[in-house]
Amino acid sequence: MQTTGAAGHEPGTGTGRAGLVKRLLPLAAILAGIALVFAFDLDRWLSFDALAANRQALTAFVEANHLLAALCFIGAYALVAALSIPGAIFLTLGGGFLFGTWAGAAYSVTGATLGATAIFLAARTALSDLLRAKAGPWLHRLEAGFRDGAFSYLLFLRLVPAFPFWLVNLVPAFLGVKPGTFVLATFIGIIPGSLVYASVGNGLGSVFEAGGTPDLSIIFRAEILLPILGLAVLALIPVAAKRLRARKS
Repeated sequence: MQTTGAAGHEPGTGTGRAGLVKRLLPLAAILAGIALVFAFDLDRWLSFDALAANRQALTAFVEANHLLAALCFIGAYALVAALSIPGAIFLTLGGGFLFGTWAGAAYSVTGATLGATAIFLAARTALSDLLRAKAGPWLHRLEAGFRDGAFSYLLFLRLVPAFPFWLVNLVPAFLGVKPGTFVLATFIGIIPGSLVYASVGNGLGSVFEAGGTPDLSIIFRAEILLPILGLAVLALIPVAAKRLRARKS
């Protein structure tokens, strides 16, 4: 005779299926958002040309409604980061142009951190358990090593501009990193790059007048990149020190 649960559901259905749907819903919403963005070509607004074409209207809106404009900017940046849409760098440029270097960088960092946290939590909820079950012992070893110095590793990955932002959002989710660690390392780690591009954006007025384009490779100049890489190396010192103590013991 087949037994049923207290609510009359067969084992493996009902609550289990509803729980699976609930877990997958945030990720499904993000995937649907990505599909809509590319279906309606909304990513075209994330470009230097779009910023140049709408700069007067945007500037007027910021001057008339600074707080609302800042909130809209942070929300837009969070959405772009959560959907992993290419072109967030132009939002940072726009933030510097519209709000100034420091405020533009602060708003960009806030929006990027919120968006990154959203996709991190969605992936962590929907896929991490499945990936662990399928990946085998190698993922568990990697997870253990990452957890030993999660903040340092994440800070390093955020500071080095060679690592894609969307990838660094997902990998920690699969390796069991705590949300608090993820948020703090993300917030701190993206500050230097955001300040660089916001400062470029702050000078866009003269670029627009000259009909030119900003130098987006500025972050790879030695005088800028080397200090950032130095910070990245410093971020790994706690991990190196911990491993050295472990070997000695």
